[in-house]
Order: sequence, then C-alpha cells, then structure tokens
Amino acid sequence: MRSFHSYGPVNSKYHFCVERKTLVDRCASFLMGEEDEGGHYFTIWAPRQTGKTWLMREVKKRIEEEYKDRFVLGTMSMQGVIMDDAPVEDFLRHVPRLFRETFKLEPLKPEAWEGLTDIFSLDKGIFDRPVILFIDEFDSLPPKVIDRLVTLFRDMYLKRDSYLLHGLALIGVRAVLGVESERGSPFNIQRFLHVPNFTGKEVDDLFGQYVKESGQEIAPDVLAGVYDTTRGQPGLVGWFGELLTEKYNPGNNRVIDMATWEEVYDAACHIEWNNTILNLIKKAEGKYLSYLLELFSSSDIAFSIRFEWCNYLYLNGIIDEERIVDTKGKKTSICRFSSPFVQTCLYNAFTYDIVGDRMPILALDPLDELEDVFEEVQLNLPALLRRYKDYLIRLKAKGLNPWKEQPRRADMHLTEAVGHFHLYAWLQAAVGRRCIISPEFPTGNGRVDLHLRCGEKLGIVEVKSFVDASEAKAARVQAARYAKSLDVDAVTVALFVPVENEDVLQKISGNEKIDGVRVTVEAIGWA
Repeated sequence: MRSFHSYGPVNSKYHFCVERKTLVDRCASFLMGEEDEGGHYFTIWAPRQTGKTWLMREVKKRIEEEYKDRFVLGTMSMQGVIMDDAPVEDFLRHVPRLFRETFKLEPLKPEAWEGLTDIFSLDKGIFDRPVILFIDEFDSLPPKVIDRLVTLFRDMYLKRDSYLLHGLALIGVRAVLGVESERGSPFNIQRFLHVPNFTGKEVDDLFGQYVKESGQEIAPDVLAGVYDTTRGQPGLVGWFGELLTEKYNPGNNRVIDMATWEEVYDAACHIEWNNTILNLIKKAEGKYLSYLLELFSSSDIAFSIRFEWCNYLYLNGIIDEERIVDTKGKKTSICRFSSPFVQTCLYNAFTYDIVGDRMPILALDPLDELEDVFEEVQLNLPALLRRYKDYLIRLKAKGLNPWKEQPRRADMHLTEAVGHFHLYAWLQAAVGRRCIISPEFPTGNGRVDLHLRCGEKLGIVEVKSFVDASEAKAARVQAARYAKSLDVDAVTVALFVPVENEDVLQKISGNEKIDGVRVTVEAIGWA
C-alpha cells in the first residue's frame, strides 16, 4: 500500500499524491509557448516543501510523452554548487559538470560569462534540437551569480532565433524578478508561476486515497483540522498524514478520530521534529524578528510585497496576506501568519528565546495555594493575573527587569508581543502542573488567546496590547463575542499598557457584562 510522504518529491507509485492537473497544464503551456514564437522564460516559486520539484518532474514527463523526441529536456539543480566567498567567476568551473549531469553532454569550461550562451548557440552549440531547461534551487546561488545568469538568459530570449533554448523555468523559493542588480532587474520577461497550497478539496482527496486503500475510516473533523491547521501547505499536510496513519495510528480496525488528531497536534507542537518548521523558525529568528513579533500584537499591519521584510517572510512561507475591508470601507491587504500551526510553533520558540526555560524567581509566593483561583465552579482568572502583576513587582524589588535586552521597535519601545510571551511562560510556571495552557490564534494575527483547562474547568485569557481607550473598549466587545462563540460566559482580557502608573492601570481595569458574558480587564503595566 502507498503511504504519505513529506520530504522531497512524491512519487504516485509509492505515495498518496494530488494530481494538480491544472497546475501541470499551465506550467507545460508556459514552456511550450506559442507555436510560432517558442516557449517562455519564467520563474516557478513557492516556499519549501510545497511541491516545486514534483511539479518540475511532472511537467517534464508530460512534455516527453506528448512531444517524444522533438525537444531535449533537462532538470539542472544548483543545490550542489558551493561557492561560499569565492569570486563570482568561480561559477564557470561548475558549468561542465552541471551539463554532464543534466544532459550527458559536457561542454568546455567557458572562459568568460558570454561563453555560456555559446552552449545553446544554433550554430556552434552542443545541442541538435530545441532545449527545455528547468533549473532547480536557482535562488540558492549568490545574488551576483543570479544577476549574471538572468542577464544572459534575457539576452538569449531577445535573440532567440540564434539559440536553441526554447523554454526556461527557474525554480526557487522566491521569484527572481527582484534580483539584486545595480542595473535593475534584468529578467524583465514578466511571467511567473506560483505553486499554491492544497485546497480543502485536495486535502480530502489525498486522505480519501488512504481510506480507499487501507479501509480505515478518518473522521471528517480530522480532515478539517488538518486543512485548517496547515492551510493546505503540502509538506505539512503530508507530515500530519504520516503521523496520523503511521506513528499515532490507533489501529487499522479503529477510526482515526478527533482524540487521535488532538494527540497528534500536541505531539507535532512539542515533541516531533519537522525540518520545514525548523527552517522557518531559523529564518524567523533572523534580521526581521522585530517585524514578525509585531504580528502577535497588531491585527492591521499592512502587507506589501514591496516591503523587504514582508517580501522575505512571505516568500519563505512564514506569513501570508489577507484582503480585508477596513473601517473606512476600503479593501486593503494585511499580514497574517501562513498557518495556525506555523504561528503556534513560532510562539513556542519565541517564548523560549525571550523568557528561557525557567523563571529567575518563584512564580508564586511559596505559601500561595491559589484557593481563590480554583475554589469556584469557574476559574478565577482575574485573581490569577493579579498574581502575575505581583510577580512583576517582586522582580522589580530584586532589581530584575524582565524587559531588559528584549526586542524593541525602531522607536525603542518594547515590542508588545514580548509581554505576551512572558505571561504565557509565567502561567506555565505558576499553574502548568495543574492546568493545560494552550495559545490559540483565532484571527491568524494580532490576537492571542490563552486557554486554560484545569480538570473540568475552562478559562480564557485574551492577551491584548493597549493602543488607545477606544481600541480597549472594542477589545472588550471582541472578547465577549469570542467567548460567546465558545459557549463560555466569562473571559478575562490581559491588557499590556506601556505605563507603570497604578492609578492609570486601575482606571483601565474593570469588569462589565456584555451580551451575557462577564468581561474582566486586568491592565498590566510595563515599560
């Protein structure tokens, strides 16, 4: 029987596979182009583990089957080209090997960059038929090498009657149209192909293949969970498929139900290794960390592919864009995380990076048994948050500043999300042995809800950052609406306010009933 596969290209003979016929047809038509004018030169881009290499292989197979010996097709990979700090011309020594591995033809090493075009020359090149070339991992090359190569490709495209390079696909994480070049982008043939995530229907089809071949049922809610959690990211969908049907499979004679899904999701967040997530975390912790942290506390950060930080995080699969209608009735694009699972993994990683794995002093007074927190039918979360405020006071009394050396914005104010991570870490230390504490992100950005389940008792803390009085009022209404949607009649808002004046904090704090839900605001000062 076939299996799920999450690393490297899938093979439909051995792995469950989404056909994606429309995408394959479109890519093939780009390469073939118009009969009189030849194929196109274009880029194929998407984040890692989304199926770029699989698409390349499927299109190559399609063209070979339909056009037989009319073209020479080659798939060249730049992954093995190691240049480090070598001069840009060092790339030329790799050329003979690249062509030998791709076409079983070995040209001489070009003496200069212009010699590369001679390889495809109609008069003196090494090919006897039109060539369709895929170059995988193209953006792993140094920017200056990319600049030289796409300049040459553009020149060949404009003089295509003299060359046999019929169609060209440059494959990578990012589109090469924005290549670093003092002359501007040299690859100005405006055509590219983005490999999208799976749709919900494609995810259902993928797992439907497993059900058909194994005979084991999967609850529809599980399929919805996989799609909603990953937003159809192919590598993550395949990985969750592996975990559900192999490592955490309850047994072929049992339905893979929501209990199994919840176990798998928790394991994926905390104990299972995934190279895609590790790669995303490494990139997220890089030079654009401060921008990314803002997404945990701001729900209206504008999205634009023109912003360098936004472009980088988007093309690496960390964030996505969402079209909304703003308060003025205008359609606009905002940033959101690429999926709830990615957001959860980043939240956990940043909590550890910012707070560490232990508190510098005890989270609670040694004699505090939290009777008032647990004695009622519902959790008394306002009382618990007052312990957190007391903890901050005790830290200050010992000369410890939890905000020291933490990420700050360009105006030197603390990045608001730092408080979110710190509160989450404190809750784990204070009640983590008695409660399950899980961050939830209902909107994909700008809103963090901490769900506490202590036995049969459930409580919700919505974590917000103070913007202004009007926004704070709107946050209470939003919190009430969210609690009502979960059939919960009480919610607590932990509102981080960039002041330490207790009188101000007292005035911002308070409680009221909104549409039948008791909403309590605990203002937490920090600076």
